[in-house]
Amino acid sequence: MPQWKRNLYILWFGLFFNHMAYSLSVPFFPIFLQNDLGIQSGLEAWSGISISISFLISGLCAPFWGSLADKYGSKLMLVRSGVGLGIAHLANFFVYDPYTFIAVRVFQGLMAGFHPASITLIGTNTPEKQVGYALGVISTASAAGGILGPLAGGVLSHWIGLRGCFIASAVITLLAALMVLGVKESRQARTIVPTRIIGDLKRAASTPGLIRIYSLILLVSTSVLIIEPVLTLYVVQIGGDVGSATLSAGIVFSAIGVATVIMGPRWGKIGGRIGYEKTLFIGLIGGGIGSLLQMTANNLIYFGSLRFVYGLFFAAVYPALNALIIKYADHDFRGRAVSLSQTASQFGIVLGPLIGGFLGGWFGIPFIFLFTGIVLLGAAWAVSSPQHREEYICRNDN
Repeated sequence: MPQWKRNLYILWFGLFFNHMAYSLSVPFFPIFLQNDLGIQSGLEAWSGISISISFLISGLCAPFWGSLADKYGSKLMLVRSGVGLGIAHLANFFVYDPYTFIAVRVFQGLMAGFHPASITLIGTNTPEKQVGYALGVISTASAAGGILGPLAGGVLSHWIGLRGCFIASAVITLLAALMVLGVKESRQARTIVPTRIIGDLKRAASTPGLIRIYSLILLVSTSVLIIEPVLTLYVVQIGGDVGSATLSAGIVFSAIGVATVIMGPRWGKIGGRIGYEKTLFIGLIGGGIGSLLQMTANNLIYFGSLRFVYGLFFAAVYPALNALIIKYADHDFRGRAVSLSQTASQFGIVLGPLIGGFLGGWFGIPFIFLFTGIVLLGAAWAVSSPQHREEYICRNDN
């Protein structure tokens, strides 16, 4: 077996276990904060902060870890992140007050970086003609882990409690760190051309349509994470048993992931036939209507079904946005254009749980679905606007 393919298989399983370990316990933070840490007032806000803070710290530290990866290799960063995240998961087992819990989440953000290090290693240690295939394969690892994690977490927490889930997350993450020791990285000398983010932003701003796409990515990422801090609480509100809430929430969390795995590749093909602008519009309309309908849920089966159907349509959004970045950006700017899109997505991941936590606490959880639905339908209207279509036609003509 070629070494690049061996690396691909090892990193696929490493990423799969890493994302599975993360999603094993994070969806159930609200219940942990309430039942184990004694938070009764402002629970939604505490949940949002505990989720967002890790992503914020991770985003701030990413350039530092990236520079170390360029200097010492991505494999070392994989091991560093895997061991650090395993320790962070284990530390949650010993937490008994919310402030210490937030401190552990900050440490977890400092130790993050397993996913970007994996992508970098694959991109730099795979033959040029195989890079597209390899990156396509590796992208399925996080989706698969994100599907199985909440399901496994729901079952495990029902059997051994949420603290037991933290131990399981630690063991699984450390296993991922051990697996990547089998990766062989070629440390070939590379010429790294320094770039300034201000210059990249100016170029993106001068590219018709690109800033609008970044704005949509920020909005979409925010809408995806906005419900995460309170979804378990909503499951209880609509009739879920408190004792089995984690199991029910795990199934509901996984519904969108399953729908995405089913329809994501299909939407990519459909976009290639009818145009990515149209598939983006369909996905946003479906996501907006699906969010509004979730306000009407009065039992778990209905709610889970709505989440699944919502996921079938919303699966069109990310492939369309990524494809439009490639279309809009000039060939020599595409790599940096994609990097800027990741920055926009990271901001959305930070903002989503914060906004959702505070909105849920102030106006009630159903208001979050109303807010998200209106925003997504507004985004769909913006995509269909004459100005947006003119930008798209302009780029295609060029």
